[in-house]
Amino acid sequence: MTRVILLSLLCSVCVALAGPLLVESVPADPSLCGPLPKYYKEVIYNWMKSALVDADSAKIDWTEEPKPVDVGKNGQHFYGWLIDFKVNARNRFGAYTGKQSHAALIRDNQVKQTYGFGY
Repeated sequence: MTRVILLSLLCSVCVALAGPLLVESVPADPSLCGPLPKYYKEVIYNWMKSALVDADSAKIDWTEEPKPVDVGKNGQHFYGWLIDFKVNARNRFGAYTGKQSHAALIRDNQVKQTYGFGY
């Protein structure tokens, strides 16, 4: 019985350490996603100015180059360029939150969807 409990606990810890999957996406043909966003960092930062309490304090780690994806569901397609990044910014209390994983879907140089923002 204790082995079952320990195994269950170990599995729970492994899942927790793996972290949540921010975006369920399928790789897509780049021609379906619109033009590759050359200035994606600026596009995302400009969007964050309206989303973060203190965007000027944001320290951003760009973890990957944009990748063409389809984030549509139930047979519907929604193509764009997905950019994964980590942000450490000040919260409402003035303290840094620590690096948190986020993602943004860009199409036609506009942020169409974001992932990992809790508001």
